[in-house]
Amino acid sequence: MTPHQDRDLAVALVSRAAALAAEMRASGTRAEQKTSAADLVTAADRAAEDLVHGLLAEQRPGDGVTGEEGAHDDPANGRRWTVDPIDGTYNYVVGLPSWCSAVSLEVDGELVLGAVRRLLPDETWVASAGVTMCDGVPVPAIPDVPLGSGAVATFLNASHLRERATAPLFALLGAAATIRISGSGSCDLADVAAGRTALWVQTDCADWDWLPGRALVEGAGGAAEVVRAHGHDWHLAGAPTAVREAAALLRAGSA
Repeated sequence: MTPHQDRDLAVALVSRAAALAAEMRASGTRAEQKTSAADLVTAADRAAEDLVHGLLAEQRPGDGVTGEEGAHDDPANGRRWTVDPIDGTYNYVVGLPSWCSAVSLEVDGELVLGAVRRLLPDETWVASAGVTMCDGVPVPAIPDVPLGSGAVATFLNASHLRERATAPLFALLGAAATIRISGSGSCDLADVAAGRTALWVQTDCADWDWLPGRALVEGAGGAAEVVRAHGHDWHLAGAPTAVREAAALLRAGSA
């Protein structure tokens, strides 16, 4: 398969998953708790993942699949897709706009593609062959700004406030110009790729929360790094200078 073929398939996957989720929400959908009151799953999550999983089995037999809601196929050819059918399920359930569908592709362990479909705003993002596009148009390079002059996006819920990692996170956030919390990592990372946000940071991310958006950021000239500090893996993506400064803060505080 060529990179262009994989890119076009990825766009189709996230577009169809997001459309199905929106249709199901309009008809009414019930949520169940997974690990907490903030960690929800709906029939739409499962249906959208089943849709993507089925399309991949048809279009890319032999490729591996890892989905947030349990889809799993071991790769027979070194190619692995990750699938987040609805990233930001809590937002999706309560009617907040920050949710999306996202996929990524790794080949022999190397991240080569990511795609994100957001209905609000109406944007389709894809990164392939080192280029990030929004709605089919290559995006400008991410402005290389320092941590102190830009916004930092992250994720917090009540459980995080009880963890020891809160102190280093707050120190990092305190070094930024301002903070944004949307509840969807892939939406946040699309905003980083767009140059709207300087940095994204989150601890201990699952691949489906990290890889699609990381591909968007790297394809727009940004940096991405995972830093082991304070007993956690800190996932950082954004303007190269902001990432470098954030990583230094985390390592210094963990020494």
